[in-house]
Amino acid sequence: MMARRTQIVVLGVLAVVLIGVLYFQLRRPSAGNSTLAAEFKVDPLPVENPLLRRDLLNRIRRFEYSGRHRNIFTGEVPPEEQPRQEAPPVVQDTGPPAPPPVVVPAKFFGYVADSRTGFRRAFFSDGEEVYILAEGEVLLSRFRLLRITNTTADMEEISSGRRTTLVLEEPGQPPSA
Repeated sequence: MMARRTQIVVLGVLAVVLIGVLYFQLRRPSAGNSTLAAEFKVDPLPVENPLLRRDLLNRIRRFEYSGRHRNIFTGEVPPEEQPRQEAPPVVQDTGPPAPPPVVVPAKFFGYVADSRTGFRRAFFSDGEEVYILAEGEVLLSRFRLLRITNTTADMEEISSGRRTTLVLEEPGQPPSA
């Protein structure tokens, strides 16, 4: 005799096989279902006037093109159709407008130079604030100090690369415009 555990396994396998056979048997289409579709009656859509409008068809057939004839599959225009070439108006190309000059909102009021090394630092003021910069340093996060001379400071706007020169202003001198 078989052990109880073996009997349960065999019973389970037989149940799965039986369910599979029934599933495939019910899904298989039978020959009687194919004739069922032909038994339905199909009614045509209601059309108010099923006759063709022959008068419109005849009018389209009699239509003749009265324009100029040319080959629509090429880009060439027949000689008699070529439009007259007018001289284009002469426009002087001035280019884009020049950008406004770079305005540094600080005043260059002095510099100091180390006599041994030649290293220079420039002094700038913005209202009450005083900035001391060496060449290559940035002023107000927008302008780079390129060069310091005895009378000028060359500046570059970082965002655009445009350059300007600030002139040394003496303490009693009015600001230059």
